[in-house]
This record gives sequence, structure tokens and C-alpha cells, in this order.
Amino acid sequence: MEQKIFEIGGVRVGGIPGERPTVLVGSIFYHGHKVVKDDRRGEFDRVLAEELVNRQEEFSDKTGNPCMLDVVGSTSEALNKFLDFTASITDIPLLMDGISSAVRVKSLEYVEECGLQDRIIYNSLTPDFREEELVKIREAGVESAILLAYTTKDFTSKGRVEAVKSLLPIAEKAGVRKPLIDTCVLDIPTLGIGCRVIQDLKMDLGLPVGCGAHNAIGTWKGLKTKMGVQAEKPSMAAANVLAVAAGADFLLYGPIESAEYIFPTIAMVDAAYGQLALEGGKMPKPSHPLFRIA
Repeated sequence: MEQKIFEIGGVRVGGIPGERPTVLVGSIFYHGHKVVKDDRRGEFDRVLAEELVNRQEEFSDKTGNPCMLDVVGSTSEALNKFLDFTASITDIPLLMDGISSAVRVKSLEYVEECGLQDRIIYNSLTPDFREEELVKIREAGVESAILLAYTTKDFTSKGRVEAVKSLLPIAEKAGVRKPLIDTCVLDIPTLGIGCRVIQDLKMDLGLPVGCGAHNAIGTWKGLKTKMGVQAEKPSMAAANVLAVAAGADFLLYGPIESAEYIFPTIAMVDAAYGQLALEGGKMPKPSHPLFRIA
């Protein structure tokens, strides 16, 4: 299957593993994030937030791994403020991640008013979508969205693949021309399933596929109590590496603070696979981690 590459806000995602670097997406303004002072009104520490965004971009430049921001908001008022701020300090793509469809739909009006459509990725469309979501996405002119490979009817790998296939025509109806598939990692068992689905979907559909592998570690209740706090970061890095080894085009790697160790880790894997691409007759671009991290 031909592997599709989409350009969103100047960032290219998708393609053949090894030939292109993994796109890394850090989350900001999430529940409990230290930069947030009032998560309903959208009050936050602007200086610290900008430092974190700049830090991610610094590691993106060092490694050659493109980056995006997952901008989380618990209300449309807060999400609008967060989007306005991030759009003003960086030109990378922004995942519009309201905690409910109602929040996201309301913020689509703001996106349309501000002309941010080309940089926005709607996060996310699920099998239990609301019809209003489809209408508002089309009206706002947002052409990219995360499609969540998840269904409560079938928890198997096959069920997740079928869930995506059922969502694709729905997303197209909403005007989504650049779908990104999230294989929906919730815990350690679904990390294995999510990685299997990455392989299945890339072979079957050729679309850009990724996941939030960090969720497997965030929900590991015995990690710190049984293994110690020193095991958390290596485990987080390993979970993300597993997804990249499975062929992930992008990773929602978790809190943006993790950029300082996630970027070097994933760049190392990308460089290793880049060498294989080189031996296969494909020349990675000069910005590829293969030529950046040495």
C-alpha cells in the first residue's frame, strides 16, 4: 500500500518508516499542568508556557524530529485563550484538544474567526461522534483531524481497525482531507494492541498512524510503588520506542516537559532506521535525525 504523506501547517507526517522522522507532539495546558492557574477561565503562567514550547522546538531543531502541540482545554473559553497564545508564539501545528465535543465544537468558531484552519488538527473524532461536530468542522474549514481507533463493541486489534474504517467516510463528509489515526493506547495491554494496529493500518490504508504510548505508563499503578520512581522515565521512553519500532508516524508523547528525553530517544531510533533506508537506496533528507544527532 502506498504510504501517504500529509503536510499540515508546514509539517509533513506519514510515509515509509526510516525515510522520514517521527513527528513528536507534546501536550500543554492539560489537567493538573503546573502552568495553568485557572483551567476554566484559561489563566496561566505565560512565561513558563513559552519556555516549555521553546524547549520542545529546541530539541526538534537538535534532532530533526518535527513537532506539534497538543493544546488541551477544559472549557471553550480556556481553549480559545490557549490556542490564541500558542498560535502567537509558534508556527507549528496545533491539536485542538477540548476535553469534550461541546468544548471543541465551540472553539471551532474561534478557529474560523482567527483563520487558524490550516494549522489546526481536530482532536479527536470517535465512533460516538456528534453530528454537530461534522457540521462545525466542515464550516470552519479544518481539513485535519485525529481519528480514534477505539470502540466499546470490540476491544481487539481487528475491532480497532474496523472502527477506523467506519470513521473514514464520516470524516470525509466533514471535509477532513488529512486524517491522522490514533490507535488509542490506554494501558499496558492496549500498548501491544495499539502497536499491532499501527502496522495493520499502515499496510491496509497507508495513512499516517500513531498513538499516545505514554498512557501505558501513566496508568501503570504499580510502577512507582513496586519499581521505584527511577523507573518512570525509562519506561516512558521505552513505550514510545515500541510504537516507533512498530512504524508510528507520530507520537503524542505526553507532557511537554518530557521533550528533553523523548526527542533524543526517538531520534536515535529514527537514525537507526534511517541508515536502513539509506542502505535500501533511499536518501533521507539532510534534516533527518541520521544527520543531526551525531
